[in-house]
Formats: sequence, C-alpha cells, structure tokens
Amino acid sequence: MSALAANTAKTGQAIPTTSMGRKLKDRAVLVAVYVAFALAVIPLISLLYKVISEGAQVISADFLLKSMNGIGGRDSGGGIYHSLVGTLEQVALASVMSIPVAVLTAIYLVEYGQGKRLSRTISFFVDVMTGIPSIVAGLFVLAFWILVLGFEVSGFAGALALAVLMIPTVVRSAEEMLKLVPNELREASYALGVPRWRTVTKVVLPTAFTGIITGIMLAIARVMGETAPLLLTIWVTKVINFNPFSGAQSSLPTYIWEQASDPNQVAVARAWGAALALIFIIMVLNLGARLLARRTSIR
Repeated sequence: MSALAANTAKTGQAIPTTSMGRKLKDRAVLVAVYVAFALAVIPLISLLYKVISEGAQVISADFLLKSMNGIGGRDSGGGIYHSLVGTLEQVALASVMSIPVAVLTAIYLVEYGQGKRLSRTISFFVDVMTGIPSIVAGLFVLAFWILVLGFEVSGFAGALALAVLMIPTVVRSAEEMLKLVPNELREASYALGVPRWRTVTKVVLPTAFTGIITGIMLAIARVMGETAPLLLTIWVTKVINFNPFSGAQSSLPTYIWEQASDPNQVAVARAWGAALALIFIIMVLNLGARLLARRTSIR
C-alpha cells in the first residue's frame, strides 16, 4: 500500500481531486507560455530566413576574398575581405584589452572585495558603464584618444571603443558565474591549507570556466555588430589595411552601413552578404567556445 493510500486510510479522508477551474487555469497559463515563446522566436526565425535567403545569393569565393578597392557603388563585383580583416583585428585587440581586466575585476568583487568601499565603488561604475550607449563610447575615444592625445583614426582606436563596451558585460557575467561556485569548495580548499590565490586559480575559476566563457562570447558577439563607435574611430575605407595601428580601417558593420546606405540593388545585395558573413562568424565563435568549455569543464 502506498504512503498516500495509507495516509488516506488512517485519516479517513480522501485526497481532493484537482478542480476543473484549476485545470483550466493551468491550461491557460501553458497556452500563454507557448504563445509568448512563439512571439519571441518568430521574429528571430524571420530575420535569419531573410538574411540567409538574401545573403546566400551574394556569398562566393570572390566576395570573401576581394575588397571594394576601385569598385563603385553601382558596379558589380567587390567583396568584404578588407572589412573581414578589420573586424577580426579590432575584435581581437578589444578582447585582449578587456577580458583580462574584466575577469580580474570580477574576481576582486567576489573573492576579495565583499563589503568593502572600493568594491561598492567599482560595482557602481560597472553599472554605469553597462548602460552607456555605444555611440558615447565612440565619442569618448574620439575626444580623448584622437582629438586630445593626437593619435590618428585607426583600427586600434575602434578596438578601444569596443573594449569599453565589452568590460562591463564580461565583469557582470563573470561575477555571476563566480558567485555560483559553492562556498563548500572554497572552505574545503582553505581547510587543506591552500592559500586564497591558489584556491581562486585552481578551484574557483575552473569551476566557473564554462559560464565565464559563455559571458565572454556574448560580449564578443555584441561588440562585433557595433557600428556607431566604429564610424567615429576607424572611418570607412575600401582598401585593405592589415595594420590596425595606422590609418582608416574597414569593418563588417561599417561595410553593411555603407552599402545599405547606397540606394541601388547591387550595393544592398552586398550588404546582405556581409550581414550573413557576420552572423556566420559569430555562430562559429559561439560553437567553438561551447566546445572548448565542454572539453575543459569540471565534471
């Protein structure tokens, strides 16, 4: 006899069945959840279908391996090679500058600065930076790096603006992942006489590694599509510039903006192709990060 039947026999009272009203409410909530999910997914699927259907007509080896040097807006041909090189270099530089700073800041906030005034101050400024519009980050680099210090427009200036946007996103995601690490792991390490810095590097960070990588990839995906700060810091060029520290440099977002602004079908088609390439790069980076996190995560 089950525990429920035994309890019923003991008390002499039958368990009341679910009323029709509660069943109807449960079904209504379930339908509302499915409708909300469909409303959230339909725009995403429509966007992907439009980008893939339009962009696939343009994507080719020539499109990926040629620049727009000498190609007019109404001319056929041309490609995104110069923008592809610029985007990869700018995002790589921004990642090198922002990820170590952001992860170390998150470690300080969670492991060392709890309750301290400096920790509260850093958290306040991180919150402020999270809400900064991307155009403001570009204006800051334009005003300080280019106009005050006198450096020229370059891919590095664009990377500085992207780093400003990446730091708060990575700090917040890494901070949340570090908070999810059970305190029992830290206490067990301390009980064995392991110093705090070694506990952080050997216990806390490996445990939170998967979540931290996910947050970093989200930050990279966000800045890889930014256009406004790059228009102010790298300008627009049609030639290939492999040196991110000298001269104007193109990027995929500015390329899309430039081509989409040109009122002819050839240029608009190139913009769709560049958009598809940008989405593909972000998807590959995300898949690579997930595979890396899966292979290195602690089981």
